Amino acid sequence: MSESSDKVIGIDLGTFNSCVAVVENGTPVVIANRGGYQVTPSMVAITEAGKRLVGHIAKRQAVTNAENTVYAAKRLIGRKFASPQVSNAASTSPFKIVEGPHGDCRIQLRDKIYSVPEISAMILQDMKLIADEYLGHEVTRAVVTVPAYFNDNQRQATRDAGQIAGLDVIRIINEPTSAALAYGFGKNIDRTVAVYDLGGGTFDISVMEISSSGVFKVISTAGDTFLGGEDFDQRVINWLVEGFQEEHGIDLRQDRMALQRLKDAAEKAKCELSAVVETEVNLPFIISSARNEALHLQRLLTRAKLEELTADLIDRTVKICEMTLEEAGLATDEVEDVVLVGGMTRMPRVQQAVTKFFEREPCKGVHPDHVVGLGASIQAAALVDDSPEMDMVLLDVTPHTLGIMVSGGYFEEVIAQNSTVPTSETKPFTTVRDDQTAVKILVLQGESRRAEENELLGEFALTGLRKAPAGEVEIEVTFEINADGIVSVFAKDLDTGKEQSITVTASSGLTEDEISAMMDDANDYAVARKADEEIEGAKQEATILVAEIEKLFPEVEKVVAGSDFGREALDKARVVIARAQTLMDRGDAASLKEHIDALQRTQRMFKGVVGKAD
Repeated sequence: MSESSDKVIGIDLGTFNSCVAVVENGTPVVIANRGGYQVTPSMVAITEAGKRLVGHIAKRQAVTNAENTVYAAKRLIGRKFASPQVSNAASTSPFKIVEGPHGDCRIQLRDKIYSVPEISAMILQDMKLIADEYLGHEVTRAVVTVPAYFNDNQRQATRDAGQIAGLDVIRIINEPTSAALAYGFGKNIDRTVAVYDLGGGTFDISVMEISSSGVFKVISTAGDTFLGGEDFDQRVINWLVEGFQEEHGIDLRQDRMALQRLKDAAEKAKCELSAVVETEVNLPFIISSARNEALHLQRLLTRAKLEELTADLIDRTVKICEMTLEEAGLATDEVEDVVLVGGMTRMPRVQQAVTKFFEREPCKGVHPDHVVGLGASIQAAALVDDSPEMDMVLLDVTPHTLGIMVSGGYFEEVIAQNSTVPTSETKPFTTVRDDQTAVKILVLQGESRRAEENELLGEFALTGLRKAPAGEVEIEVTFEINADGIVSVFAKDLDTGKEQSITVTASSGLTEDEISAMMDDANDYAVARKADEEIEGAKQEATILVAEIEKLFPEVEKVVAGSDFGREALDKARVVIARAQTLMDRGDAASLKEHIDALQRTQRMFKGVVGKAD
């Protein structure tokens, strides 16, 4: 297989923005989309005509089509509808979040209900098409990043999104680890690095050791999958809404279009306040009063006020950093570099908090929006390229504790949080009732002592145990995690040697049949989009040729109109132009492409006639 066709891309599937990168000639590069942008908004919309819009085009129409435009889907991926995070999102989103058939959350756009992996797949498919166009061939494999603190169900849902988008996700990599890869790649350094990643929807902190031998080892990681720029925006929205309500007695959150305008204004103001100390939020005709008067919203937001509104969010990130360093057994002065990742780290108050906690200035020279995508492309290249410069070892950790439910509804840890993977741990347990002949093993992931507060990953039964008094039959439970983060659990009755096991396949809330149907839909969209692009390309070419011919027409007419041959040539040219117009109106890409030859011949002939006359 040639090097070009064996390319594996790296995708940063972000909450606010996504980007795609690839390693070319040993250098990772971010690929720009058709508009020339290196990041694409992670937004999807369905128009009134049922057309799918992704990225900048979806963002531009969000205000006029608020309830059919999805943003921040990543915060919902792999979550149960009943979770507090989903309730929180449902209360503040202009689009409708509903319960899916498997207790998962889904999104209603127009008259169709979409799963969250399906929405994320639309963004991934857009990233894939950007890469296809740039590389000149179809890409089928990718490394996709996720927040380090994502649980197994969220990771599986991200894999499913890749599959729906027509991508084989060969590795899921944690965002801070990916950023560290990009930061340390080719530098030949030995450093202990903290990666502080505050993005649009999630927060992660990872402490890593980077060695000059190409080993990237995560020592400790922690985070919050519901803490990011969205929450900062929400604080500004609430402040604007409360001020307006005090003044006019109207709650703007009840109007979907007003809510979307508020969201855009809050995000814009927050970004501006990274560079200036105050900015005006001005939203004319935001809503009409009961007496049908047009009302306007106009407020001055200062940087100090924004910092006051969001101080507790920034403090939460610092507390998580503190906990992570404790887990790693490190003092702040043992961290040699601090790398800032994610758009929210542009906020001066965030930078000050990080500088104060780590007692050092964060590193400059790392692009907070690109570094995760670049790291993913480096990992992608390393998995398929055995050249010395791509020789690296990535040692990540499991972000959550894994264990089983024991008597009393408690959670018993088997593999500790921040254990380096791959890993394996075994623990002995005993029966809890007299003459117990079977045990049900519930595999859980989380940090709570109460089993019910953790995430259920799977369950299985070990039967045929020897009848004996409680506590006499010993069962050995072994947990294994491989390099891809796949968890396997084995239970063995030490008396009889009977064994039972389960490979924990986390659930995204989708069945195989649903995924297959969604893949077909995505493929249909890719074919339709390709056809649209073909006709648009042919139309563009034909339009330019027709314009050039029409521009030359008067001059050619002057030269050849006197002869029968000349008049015949002009009539033919008119027929060629009319035919091109018909094919453009009809959207017949194949015939239009063939007809471009006739347009080019006419253009050459006209240019020749004018050239001779000169």
